[in-house]
Formats: sequence, structure tokens, C-alpha cells
Amino acid sequence: MPKHLPPLLALRAFEAVARHLSFIKAARELCVSQSAVSHQVQKLEQHLGQRLFIRRTRAIDLTATGDSYYRQIRPALEQIAQATQALLAPPRQPVLRIGLLASFATLWLAPRLADFSRRHPQIQLELQPAIDLADVAGAEVDLAIRYGKGNWPKVLARRFLAEQLSPVCSPGFKATALANGPLLMARSHQPFEWDDWSRQQAMDLSSHPSVMLHDYNIVVEAAVAGQGIAMGRRQLIQRHLAQGSLVDAFDLPPLCSQIGYWLVTAEGQSNPALDCFVQWLLEQGLDP
Repeated sequence: MPKHLPPLLALRAFEAVARHLSFIKAARELCVSQSAVSHQVQKLEQHLGQRLFIRRTRAIDLTATGDSYYRQIRPALEQIAQATQALLAPPRQPVLRIGLLASFATLWLAPRLADFSRRHPQIQLELQPAIDLADVAGAEVDLAIRYGKGNWPKVLARRFLAEQLSPVCSPGFKATALANGPLLMARSHQPFEWDDWSRQQAMDLSSHPSVMLHDYNIVVEAAVAGQGIAMGRRQLIQRHLAQGSLVDAFDLPPLCSQIGYWLVTAEGQSNPALDCFVQWLLEQGLDP
């Protein structure tokens, strides 16, 4: 095949002239002089033993041979250009879309993300916090991190982080207003936490009014500000417990049950980026 290839510079010049039907425009595109383009076209014509252009006073046109040759070689040159562009272009980073609650993203995941980025710099994470559960079955996200008991239909769910629950409040609130203080609840989770905890402890909390807030982040901040009693998710409020801005409201053991954080994917879904992130999450808090 190589012996039948024409001079490639001449071929490139011919393609540009044939496309523009102008030596001037072809020279501008190729950043060379008009005479250099003309010389390369003549070189190609000599190599082929065929006239490729009809040269008129103020215009040029392709000969029948030139037109046929142009139509055949242009797709090949375009393919070479596309293949070269693909090699020169920087590799696209895989983007992994994660659906999760803003409270989990803020209080647990965000402080740990630097470790994942350091270990897997080629993977770009796109966190999509939302109150409503992200649709993994419909490919809205690649992975959802859900809070609850794992009983979601038509998806695969694996608990990776168990949660311990116990009511918490500010030290000042415990000292002055605990008896009648409101229960602070997140709208994203109806009071199954309180129901399960009360059932385990055989404690009647019906005398406490409830306040429904938009998100668990707000619940925590309201509790720190002395506005009521929050159900403390120990995995998320460790910093507040360590600082003493939140304390156990009742001297009772925490609730340990099926409640926790679950990795939720569509059935049969898997890709290298997703596998890396799931493995990293399991290392952060593997549920035995």
C-alpha cells in the first residue's frame, strides 16, 4: 500500500483547494503561501498523471477526475483527522452521580471525600442532594445512599453503615426544658425513628409536641440552639457530641436496629467507577 500513497502534503493541499475551490482560501487555512499550495497541487497532478483542476481567469473548478478523486479521498482524510483528535483530546473523567440526603452529604460524606479524591483522582463525583429518594432504577443517579431500613422495591440495597439512635438536646435545654420540650423531626423521614425508639424503651412521648423541619441538618442546628429534642443519629452528630454542644436527653441506651445507611443500585448495574466508590464506602464503614 505505501508505494501507492501520493505525497501527503500534496494530498492535503488538494483537499483544501477542492473544498474551497480557491487557492487563496486554501492557503489561508493551511497557513502557507498561495504559490506553495499551487506547487503542491501540481506535484500531485504529476504524481497521478491527471489534471485535477480546470484553471480559469478568476475561478477554478474540478475536472471529472478531480471531482471523483476528491470524493474518495476526503472521507479518508476526515477519518485520520478524527482519529488524531481523539488521541490528542484529554481523556474524559468518568462522572459518578450520587443521590443522597443533604444531611448525610454534609455531616458524614464531605469530611471524607478528600481521601477518595486522592486515591481515585480519575473519578469525578457529582453529589445530588435531595429530600425525595433518587431514582436509581430509572438511571437518574448511578448510586443512591438512602437512610432507613432497606425495604425499597425494585432495587438492590446493601447496608454499609449501621446507625445508633438516641434523643439528644443541648445541655441548657436538658437542664431547663426537657420535660415539655418539643420533638424535632425531619420531614424527609416520618417519625419511624421516634416510634422504634419509644417502643424499645417503653417510653410514652405523646405529651411532647412535635416540630417538623425540612431537613436533618436543620434538626441538628435547632437542637444545638436549644429549640428541642432531636433524634440523634450518632454517625452524623459525633462532632457535636465530642464538643458537648449536644448531650443525651435521657440516660438510656441507644437503639440499634436495621436502621442505617444503604447503598442502593439498579439491578444488574455496575461500572468500574461505581465499583471503586462502593468499595471505598465499604472501607469507611463496613457493616458486619
